[in-house]
Amino acid sequence: MSRRRKGRDVNGILVIDKPAGVTSNGILQQVKRLFGAAKAGHTGALDPLATGVLPLCFGEATKFSQMMLDSDKAYIATARLGVQTETGDSEGAVVAEKPVPAGLTAEVLEPVLDGFRGDIQQVPSMYSALKHKGRPLYEYAREGIEVERPARPVTIYELTLLDIRENELDIAVSCTKGTYIRSLVEDIGEALGCGAHVTALRRTMASGFTLADAHAVSDLEAMRERGESLDGLLVAPDAALSMFPEHRLAGQALVSILNGQPVRIPGQAYDGFVRLYANESANESFVGLAEAFPEGEQTNLVPRRLVKSSGKR
Repeated sequence: MSRRRKGRDVNGILVIDKPAGVTSNGILQQVKRLFGAAKAGHTGALDPLATGVLPLCFGEATKFSQMMLDSDKAYIATARLGVQTETGDSEGAVVAEKPVPAGLTAEVLEPVLDGFRGDIQQVPSMYSALKHKGRPLYEYAREGIEVERPARPVTIYELTLLDIRENELDIAVSCTKGTYIRSLVEDIGEALGCGAHVTALRRTMASGFTLADAHAVSDLEAMRERGESLDGLLVAPDAALSMFPEHRLAGQALVSILNGQPVRIPGQAYDGFVRLYANESANESFVGLAEAFPEGEQTNLVPRRLVKSSGKR
């Protein structure tokens, strides 16, 4: 006899403005309890130091968490120059101090920053959650074990200098998944010859969501205390999938997809993932994701992630 899940069925995405000093999983568990949800997950952890956009997936939306994890991100970071730490941020012990070059100006810094724009190779921090032999690197680091980490390709779409102070820089970064801002700041510090670490980090965009979409946990708690429902804050799973084209299905094609069977559609040139919607008078809901394979003048749609019930668009 299977065990009954605790909690209620909650489906959708909630964007949280994560506060500093707590883990992403801690926020997830707190919000999951507020909703009384049976199933929830986040879409890529932020360090305890970091704040900002943290999309949480509930129920059917968890089927698309990997796509959200793979999405581009954006951050604003403060870099402290002249000080290197174990972790690359202010939570780690200081390991080296060097003088900051005199006369740092935007004109001096721009050529340095330009070397980190575009496609670059980045070595992940030993204090990252990247896994080696099934264990996150930070566990090895805490045991004093250094693991060889090959450089990985990432793309820095934008790297903008926002402000310069005596020994600090504020930068805005737009980048691909897997970019470590701590490593980027450390590398900028090394290029300047003085070292650097992150003292503040705020994620401003993830999975297409921005800070304008984010809710404070304290506001959710206040709503619960007033007896208000939180469900109206959820957005549908497809809200995070706008990077994929959409296609509407009806009749036998829709039935086949819902039964997990591939279908062929003429006159379309899709390639890769496609959002599917029912196209019937009584049902125009999001169906799920299919993978498209072009074949001559038609496309084969193979269902990959289907939702059990319709979501809001």
